[in-house]
Amino acid sequence: MVPEDRSDGPGAGEESARLQAAGTVRKGCDLSTDSLHGRLQSRRARIHQQIDRELRMRTGAENLYRATSNARVRETVALELSDVNSSLQLLKEELAGLDSSGDMGQPESEGVTAPMIPLGLKETKPLDWAPPLKELICRHFGEDGASYEAEIRELEDLRQATRTPSRSKAGLELLTAYYNQLCFLEARFVTPARSLGLLFHWYDSLTGLPAQQRALAFEKGSVLFNIGALHTQIGARQNRSCPEGIGRAVEAFQRAAGAFSLLRENFSHAPSPDMSPASLSMLEQLMRAQAQECVFEGLLLQAPRAAHDCLAQLRLAQEAAQQVAAEYRLVHRTMAQPPVRGYAPFPWITLVHVKAEHFHALAHYHAALGLCDGASVAESELPVLEKVFLSSAEARGPALPQERKERSKLGKAHLRRALLGQEAALQLHAVCRALRREDLLQAVLARALQRSLAKYSELDLEDDFHEATEAPDIQPKTQQRPEGRTPSFSRVKVADIFHRLGPLSVFSAKNHWRLVGPVHLSRGEGGFGFTLRGDSPVLIAAVVPGGRAAEAGLKEGDYIVSVNGQPCRWWKHAEVVAQLKGVGDEGVSLQVVTLLPAAELPVSGDRRPALGGLLRSQKECGQETPVPSRGSPRPRPLLGWNRKANRGKTGRRLSPAPQP
Repeated sequence: MVPEDRSDGPGAGEESARLQAAGTVRKGCDLSTDSLHGRLQSRRARIHQQIDRELRMRTGAENLYRATSNARVRETVALELSDVNSSLQLLKEELAGLDSSGDMGQPESEGVTAPMIPLGLKETKPLDWAPPLKELICRHFGEDGASYEAEIRELEDLRQATRTPSRSKAGLELLTAYYNQLCFLEARFVTPARSLGLLFHWYDSLTGLPAQQRALAFEKGSVLFNIGALHTQIGARQNRSCPEGIGRAVEAFQRAAGAFSLLRENFSHAPSPDMSPASLSMLEQLMRAQAQECVFEGLLLQAPRAAHDCLAQLRLAQEAAQQVAAEYRLVHRTMAQPPVRGYAPFPWITLVHVKAEHFHALAHYHAALGLCDGASVAESELPVLEKVFLSSAEARGPALPQERKERSKLGKAHLRRALLGQEAALQLHAVCRALRREDLLQAVLARALQRSLAKYSELDLEDDFHEATEAPDIQPKTQQRPEGRTPSFSRVKVADIFHRLGPLSVFSAKNHWRLVGPVHLSRGEGGFGFTLRGDSPVLIAAVVPGGRAAEAGLKEGDYIVSVNGQPCRWWKHAEVVAQLKGVGDEGVSLQVVTLLPAAELPVSGDRRPALGGLLRSQKECGQETPVPSRGSPRPRPLLGWNRKANRGKTGRRLSPAPQP
């Protein structure tokens, strides 16, 4: 996806105003004001630096171990490696504790709701864009790279701000604006055969391990991952004790699932585990499960009004069993299997397992309420209610007893299954040290157990010596299944930072051109001897044989880039025509560019291979073209955008402009 180019008229060029306007979305989170978020981000950055240092020590120790044959040295190095690996394990556990921290996932409410799982943002190192961009602007576009320092500084400021986005709509807009700018950069400066030459460093969100690639797609994918992660943090901190907060939480988790799905479908060769297809698929499932949990919580808000409605309680049971317990069980199976098991935080795996047991028990609890406290059921409603329950022997479900006493016995059986499930959830909660610190989760589980015990005490009569009834399973069914929603990149309008280079349809690294001129034309009896069409830039559609334009060397298909010394790459057709009509007897001075076929190389002469007429060679830019060494190893596969799925979006070919 590439945002639209910004077309500027002849009066454009107020760079200060443009930079000031762009600054509205360039501010990151002020860590001093957002203290909680700032502390967590600072601790995560510190852990990433320590992991990076330990990894460098381990690499050096491994190299020494392989290089030496001295037994005493090898023994000392082996002990050092053991210490380093232990330190790495402790740092990973500390990072996992931050990712599962209840502080980050606590909702902004006084109500007691189960904590959600938010993702920590991927951290990155500062990046110096200036050398490669200046060199490319000078070498390929033929302009002075130093004149684009303001644009490069704006890009660097924008990237720096995205390292600490606020957990709000403004933070999402900030990340989206930078993602859109990366789309512009990819379309203008990157070709399949050439990258920017920058090395992008990012830390894995789950393990903290560093990863690096020279592909701009890795930068784009990491930013897209952070967009999804920020949605998870926004969804986890919503007030889910009211319908409005639940709606916002559902949308946030849907957006997160959509971001991870988009990343999984369109990016490949990820160098870090958190962006692997298996990990992204797990995260997508997790976000859908958390969105479904919010849907169930929304139905619970209406439960007091339907406390004695048997059908309403049974529907709650189905909702708890479907897409909540069932989806959490699916997520747990994915997390418990390799390769995800190797890097998924253990508190996450345990919490997902706890929630699967908890909501499965809630399904039987609400089934018991519907059977024991529900009003009398009409005979016509029995077939509908019987479909709620599953039975291996009967396809349509077991017969629902009509007598209140028999229904109470069946309800009591469901309560027994609820108690078993809630006790299992509490036991799982006690196993994990990180979850034991979650007082809110323990309160939710304990409250559910107390409710079931209180209800069971009401039904546990002393003269009840009947054989215990076995409670059937509950048929899963949901009233609303949240699907992933792709982030809306088009809502955040940004202007191409390097728009001064010209429209992307012509002035990009994918195209080569020659500059013609300045060419002086005077008006003849038939005018200037050419016809124009199209906008930004204006195209010479036809040249009259023997006319003034033909004599000056202009050709059909040339693009006008300057009129009397004024850059006009962004001018509309009417603006160029108006300038030409106002020319007097002195004539007009034009500069045009001619696009070259892919196999044709620029040559010297009047048609120069650059737009900057003052720059005769690359040495005047103060830059040198790096020459790859002959013995350089073959590069590893890079993270790349799926061209097949996005053909026609970022690689637009030049086509004749419509006749005005």
